[in-house]
Amino acid sequence: MRGRSANFVGIVLLPPENRMAHRPLIVRTLPALRRTIKKWRGGGEKIALVPTMGALHAGHIALVRLARRRARRVVVSIFVNPTQFAPNEDFANYPRAFDADLAALENAGVDAVWAPAVDEMYAAGFATRVVPDGVAKAGLEDAFRPHFFSGVATVVTKLLVQCAPDMAVFGEKDFQQLKVIEQIVADLDLPVKITGAPIVREPDGLAMSSRNAYLSTQHRAVAPTLFRVLTDCARRIADKAHVARTLDEGGIEIQTAGFGLDYFELRHAQTLAKVATTSNGPLRLLVAARIGRTRLIDNVAV
Repeated sequence: MRGRSANFVGIVLLPPENRMAHRPLIVRTLPALRRTIKKWRGGGEKIALVPTMGALHAGHIALVRLARRRARRVVVSIFVNPTQFAPNEDFANYPRAFDADLAALENAGVDAVWAPAVDEMYAAGFATRVVPDGVAKAGLEDAFRPHFFSGVATVVTKLLVQCAPDMAVFGEKDFQQLKVIEQIVADLDLPVKITGAPIVREPDGLAMSSRNAYLSTQHRAVAPTLFRVLTDCARRIADKAHVARTLDEGGIEIQTAGFGLDYFELRHAQTLAKVATTSNGPLRLLVAARIGRTRLIDNVAV
């Protein structure tokens, strides 16, 4: 080629999806994590964080792949956070599959897995909590899990400080949680960009979740009702149907299918304030419901 010698060797940087799988570095202590981050920072490399509680599925891997497209280095945290579980919830039985998670992350091209023990994350004498207000008090998840967002806010703030990423990726399935984290970052002036990723669904529409493993065969067959009702009601509301009537009818359909309904609500997509008409947009339709011993949440844009 003109201007190059016959001995020139070109180097092609493959996109993340085409890079060879490699075993990520497993980091268990904060000093080791900080050494790793410092090395990457010294090389001018952009870092993305994907926080998880493990039991990874295709939805998590989609978050990782989004992070790979946006940053040179990707850290995935695996930490089942005890402070966001109430005494009557499923902390002890929450699914844990570290070896399988590691294999999935290796294939996804993750650079490091931050997997601290509980006493590494919450050392003896730990006594500080982040207690969010605003969207954390919207009367959705907080009404049924009043302990939840303080636990999430505390651990996510710690993860963002520990990993010092340029960006962090969270799924939109936990929509109120995403808004709470965006608010924390803004209010505390944390130098990180929060990116929301679309919900990944099973072929029948059920939002992927680690807790889907709890569903019996019978309940798994019923579970897609939530997404079907969500999408039908969102379409009707977008077509100017009466909001309260549509929500009442959708809630009845969900309960008739066998769910115990916690909430089925239309909210402003940014503030999570209640809305009565479609003129209050952008809008989000959100649901939480229990079937058997499994609690499922989902949401769609209107």
